[in-house]
Amino acid sequence: MKMKMILAVALVLFSAGSAAQRIKDIANVQGVRSNQLIGYGLVVGLPGTGEKTRYTEQTFKTMLKNFGINLPDNFRPKVKNVAVVAVHTDMPAFIKPGQTLDVTVSSLGEAKSLRGGTLLQTFLKGVDGNVYAIAQGSMVVSGFSAEGLDGSKVIQNTPTVGRIPNGAIVERTVATPFSTGDHLTFNLRRADFSTAKRLADAINELLGPGMARPLDAASVQVSAPRDVSQRVSFLATLENIEVEPASESAKVIVNSRTGTIVVGKDVRLLPAAVTHGGLTVTIAEATQVSQPNPFAGGNTVVTSDSTLDVSEEDNRMFLFNPGTTLDELVRAVNLVGAAPSDVLAILEALKVAGALHGELIII
Repeated sequence: MKMKMILAVALVLFSAGSAAQRIKDIANVQGVRSNQLIGYGLVVGLPGTGEKTRYTEQTFKTMLKNFGINLPDNFRPKVKNVAVVAVHTDMPAFIKPGQTLDVTVSSLGEAKSLRGGTLLQTFLKGVDGNVYAIAQGSMVVSGFSAEGLDGSKVIQNTPTVGRIPNGAIVERTVATPFSTGDHLTFNLRRADFSTAKRLADAINELLGPGMARPLDAASVQVSAPRDVSQRVSFLATLENIEVEPASESAKVIVNSRTGTIVVGKDVRLLPAAVTHGGLTVTIAEATQVSQPNPFAGGNTVVTSDSTLDVSEEDNRMFLFNPGTTLDELVRAVNLVGAAPSDVLAILEALKVAGALHGELIII
């Protein structure tokens, strides 16, 4: 009998094991981080694609006032070639005054395009209100827009966002705790007690007992030399130590919009039967005893023999080999052409019934 295969759900399985990774790939050094900077400025020189808003006029008049040009309060300048923008960037750790940063410039008002504009000197401030960099320069805008007399309009990409390579000069550094204290702390990017212990054990194996101490599921504290130059060499050695991260907890991640299901390798199913509309899914489990031959020297082993049935009203049925797993269940539901919403409903029902051993995460 011919059967139409309908792929309703994309299924992805986690790998069976975790490969060893360098410490620098799974952890960050506490205090060594980037800092966000933001500023408010003006873009000038636009070919008539600017804006005529009150705050644009006010910003323009304030800029002129800073240069000693005072305009009457009731005077409204024509600022069609000007746009107010937000300027932002990330300042990496250890960057020094005089070095440059790339900045992103985004329109805040009604400007149609920033193409061809130039950003005037803009102070970039940190969360503490201090100025850490100054941005200025001509922008690179990949998008463009065109409008006809009849109101028709063509827009490609985003013409109201531009970028200035090396557009900001750093004026102040941010202090880090890297060169102070007697310890360095590694913070795991994915908190896990087992991984934290393995990381500490790997460092102690190289440096000696007691050099590294796991503080919690995310942090490992390491005794470090006080001399800064020695500390750099010390950290360069530590960050290349290989550690095998612990396996993730059993999870099933479902994207309800795209129908994608990601199944962890430790997810297990218990005996259950599910009926959803015309679709019936049955999971059964039996126990078998494997008895060795006399004088063979073997041990008696108890094994599980699981079967899974999927049927619809047209009597289509699928029988699985022993050792039923969740990926077999999902593939079986795919085979009968169920929609992603049906698969999601089945997984939720299995979880509520206690037949799904694993965390169900819906994004």
